[in-house]
Amino acid sequence: MRTWQVQDVMTRDVASVREGTAYREIVDVLADRHVTAAPVVDETRRVLGVVSEADLMYKVELLGQPRERRILPDRHHREARAKAGATLAADLMTTPPVTITPDATIIEAARLMDVRGVKRLPVVDDLGRLVGIVTRGDLLKVHLRPDAGIRRDVVEEVLWRSLGVRDGVVDVTVHRGVVTLTGQVERRSTAQLAVRLARQVSGVVEVVDALGYAIDDAPMAALRIGGGTPAGIG
Repeated sequence: MRTWQVQDVMTRDVASVREGTAYREIVDVLADRHVTAAPVVDETRRVLGVVSEADLMYKVELLGQPRERRILPDRHHREARAKAGATLAADLMTTPPVTITPDATIIEAARLMDVRGVKRLPVVDDLGRLVGIVTRGDLLKVHLRPDAGIRRDVVEEVLWRSLGVRDGVVDVTVHRGVVTLTGQVERRSTAQLAVRLARQVSGVVEVVDALGYAIDDAPMAALRIGGGTPAGIG
């Protein structure tokens, strides 16, 4: 079953800047390319950090304002003040950069964004060189897959290749990414696995389980997975 990777949805023509790029130049790059952030790279295209609109906004927000006298200013306040007075990408960028590789799955990318609290990930090769960028919007592209493509993956990859369920045993319908499985398979474990695997198909929003089964093998299936022994046996 094919899983979508970052390289399937990332933008390859990336707007980037160098360490010595001036503040106004950075603003121009973001405006001209209609993006909200740009990776900062060195001469070999190795990613050093990311400069975003949030980094640039400190100058708008704080420059010219009287400094607050704090006995122990917190880290965020110190960084905000430093960026407000910065003029080059090297001093404006957020480091270290949170990056990902092209062969990572879009699920891994989404989890990384969530854990690290970022909206985009520079995509780098094995040497840390910039090859693309992926945003939250890019990850949502998977849900633009046509229903016919989703159905084909469920029928061919899930039911036939993974579970060996022959054509016609299970009826598969897909509407706006919602997959409905109808019919009867031999075992309950097969029905459960079909639903679980169908949910993993790229573009699937939800799976409606309308499957029946002839044999309830759930207790034995749980035993095989857990490796234990049912109560009263042995």
